[in-house]
Order: sequence, then C-alpha cells, then structure tokens
Amino acid sequence: MVDVNMVIAGNIQAELGRQHRKQVELAEGIGVSSQTVSKMLNGTRVINAVELGRIAGFLHITMEKLMKLPQNPAKTNAVYIFMGRVRTEEAKKGVKLADELSNMILFHSRVRSNGEEMSKPLKERND
Repeated sequence: MVDVNMVIAGNIQAELGRQHRKQVELAEGIGVSSQTVSKMLNGTRVINAVELGRIAGFLHITMEKLMKLPQNPAKTNAVYIFMGRVRTEEAKKGVKLADELSNMILFHSRVRSNGEEMSKPLKERND
C-alpha cells in the first residue's frame, strides 16, 4: 500500500531541492509556520487541498505534479517486509489485517489532527 501523503510530501521535497529552496521559504510563501511545513513533509500532518494549491502556486507547478504517484512504488512498509517471513496462510491473513488496522488508525489520527488544526482560528494556526 502506498501512503499518498508521503508521496506528496516526497514530491514537494524533491521540487524544493530542484529549485534550491528551503522549507522555511515554503512556509513563508504559503503563510504557515515552519513547524507546520515540517509536519506536512514528515507525514505527521495531512496536507489539505487548499494548502496543496498554495504549495503548487509557490513552486510554480501544477497540483497534479505534486500528487503524481511513482510508476513502481517501492514497498518499504515493514509489514510487507515481514510478510515474506510468514509461512502459514492464517498468519499471512493476520499480518495483513494488522497492516490494514494500523493504516486505519494512522489515517484517522491524521484526519483528527488536521481537523483540530483546521478548527482553530486562522491567526492561531499560523503561529
């Protein structure tokens, strides 16, 4: 399974590198704190559509380019690496279920965190 948020973050970081720009410049350019950009780029905070549009505008590229998935995404998920060592079909189903549950927990945690952040007044979010 590909973590789309991490793909987007990776694409943003790659574009920043191509343009020889820093995260702090991105933060200033889109009107958020450098801590917010750091959280966006390390995957602890979901990037919403409005922010993605601002980032694309700042970088002078399309949102589609920032959302582009790799053709052959690498499976670096530890669960999939572990899966190769599991022998029985029942154990493989258990590992797969654990992976799905952990993805759901992480997703809901990110959604909740993003929702809490978005419910704050705009001035407080940018501090």
